[in-house]
Amino acid sequence: MDETVKPLRIPPQMSVYADKHGVFQLVQSMVSSLIVDQPGDPVLHLISFLQRSNQSIPRVMLLGAPAVGKHTVAKKLSTELNAVHVTVDTLIQDQSELGERARQYRLRQQELPVDLLVQLVQQKLKEVDCYNKGWVLEGLPQTRVQALGFQQAGVIPEHVVFLEAPDNVLLDRRKGKLIDPLTGDVYHQTFIWQVDSVVAQRLEKDQSPSEKQHVAELQRFRCEVTGLKAAYQHVLKVVNSDQPHDDVYQQVLAFVRTRKQTRTPRILLLGPPGSGKSDQARRLSDKYKMVDVCCGRLLRSVAALGSSQGEQIQSYMEAGKPVPDALVMQILEQRLSQVDCTCRGWILHGFPQDLQQARMLQDSQQPPNRVFFLDLTDDVCVERLSLRATDPVSGERFHVLTRPAPSSEVQDRLKTRPEDNVEKVTQAVHKYRRHSVALQCVYPDAVHIEADQDPHSVFESLESRLNTV
Repeated sequence: MDETVKPLRIPPQMSVYADKHGVFQLVQSMVSSLIVDQPGDPVLHLISFLQRSNQSIPRVMLLGAPAVGKHTVAKKLSTELNAVHVTVDTLIQDQSELGERARQYRLRQQELPVDLLVQLVQQKLKEVDCYNKGWVLEGLPQTRVQALGFQQAGVIPEHVVFLEAPDNVLLDRRKGKLIDPLTGDVYHQTFIWQVDSVVAQRLEKDQSPSEKQHVAELQRFRCEVTGLKAAYQHVLKVVNSDQPHDDVYQQVLAFVRTRKQTRTPRILLLGPPGSGKSDQARRLSDKYKMVDVCCGRLLRSVAALGSSQGEQIQSYMEAGKPVPDALVMQILEQRLSQVDCTCRGWILHGFPQDLQQARMLQDSQQPPNRVFFLDLTDDVCVERLSLRATDPVSGERFHVLTRPAPSSEVQDRLKTRPEDNVEKVTQAVHKYRRHSVALQCVYPDAVHIEADQDPHSVFESLESRLNTV
């Protein structure tokens, strides 16, 4: 049986409730906790987990080559987020048996074994302050093997920031590095020099390895970059640190403050005629297997079925009148409540077009949870629509400027739709402008995307915000 007509056993409003209250993420966290910790009494463990669980606390890893600026960013970030700043040094200073073993390796100038390092991190992150306030883990893991060890131990970050800079920049930074012996803050004579005279007098040169050793460390780290990025690819943000420190920090902070969404996507695309809503919906549907729901196309398909609803729609279409909002909303709710939409998510475009329709959609059982405005100027809208034509044989659309017909034969049979003449396009754009402010009031948290660029760039902008809005 086709999944779109398969009987729906679970009421669609249940998934809306689960999305609203974070039920899916909560269940995922509970199951992960059971699998990783393997407690003797799962029920008591879950009770304790629910009493202490805080899904909003920061869990951040800050990675990068030596001298890339990890310590400065991590210290500032942990202060702003009120999270615990965790480094290799703080792990080794731990007064536990594991900390004592780690200090012995440090005294012998030996690298910590992976299993010991994983146990140290796991022990630290289970402490009450890290559990309740969150953590910023600086410079760990350093290898893919360590990363896999962390994952197996249940050390799962919500955000991973990877700072990058050219090797010559990193070598220059090493030469001018200064440290405040009282606070441990790192400064640089060129890159970071915002200190008062009292602090400046006590700064000391960093007793770092020789340039030859530093180059060797860089080369060793470069060998691990691909593996580290692959291990955390779904929560990773690469930031260019070869820019002013404040700019680097603001980019890191903005990323860490985003929250990854696990909700079934219910995407609404809004924008003037010609902004590319249909094209972007198709691209999203093709890549993520979400259902592309074009309101106009849906109404035409229902009209073609000959049902009682279809006959009503057909009568309005033949008379050249708009279909009543109540009927449109009824058709939309039926479609968005079907199994394919509730399981895979959907992208809606072509509705709502005014304040009343937007409120009806928000009050329905299927309100959108991600809203995007594709912004485009009036003149570009008119140019895009008035210069396009359709091949009646293949159904493909072509554009005089951006996608010309592939041959003279195709060119000769192209047809321009009556509604694409300049006057009607201009009227349609003006109609959208009259209602756009009201739509933005209904969706104040919507993301605005600049649509006056090539379609692939627009898609990349949409895609980058899917999990953060």
